[in-house]
Amino acid sequence: MSKVFGAHAVSVDGYITGRGAGPGHGLGDGGTLFDWYTDGDTPSRVFDFFKLSEPSARIFDALAGRVGAIVAGRNTYEDSDHFGGGSPHPAAPLFLLSNRPAPELTERQTLVKTIEEAVAAAREVAGDKDVALMGGGVLTSALEAGLVDEFVLHQVPVLLGGGRSFFQELPGHVRLRLVEAVPAPGVTHLHYAVA
Repeated sequence: MSKVFGAHAVSVDGYITGRGAGPGHGLGDGGTLFDWYTDGDTPSRVFDFFKLSEPSARIFDALAGRVGAIVAGRNTYEDSDHFGGGSPHPAAPLFLLSNRPAPELTERQTLVKTIEEAVAAAREVAGDKDVALMGGGVLTSALEAGLVDEFVLHQVPVLLGGGRSFFQELPGHVRLRLVEAVPAPGVTHLHYAVA
């Protein structure tokens, strides 16, 4: 069965955006969280416009290669300018988790109302590939529902001091097991399994 995972760049103090994030300015003042996408000399095999360090390219491409479908939340969708009508992944369709209508959806985008419905629909489309979760709200909802197998924090050595927190409030503890920690220039890749 396919796995459900999340992977996101995050500051040391736990933010996935800086202050002032919103449509047209998705990262707020936290743009440095993604400098490692372009600060290297190793081209990504999946996203041809990324040039990462060798260890980051290895981790990034392995994760991107697993993705068969994506579930994203409404804030991520809006702040990313609707992913240009497509998906944040070149080969994976997008399932948008939202209770509000989204008339601007395209054929690569599907509106779903619950995390359970979103993950089930994404798994069906993903086949033997995995389902990737995008956004703190989506990951939190999926953790609450017991649907997350693992996640990767691409931890960037910066303290943003504010912005959108990756993990929202959970009803209790979630035990994790560190699978791998890979230091790379400008980022440390922390891969966790949900225990």
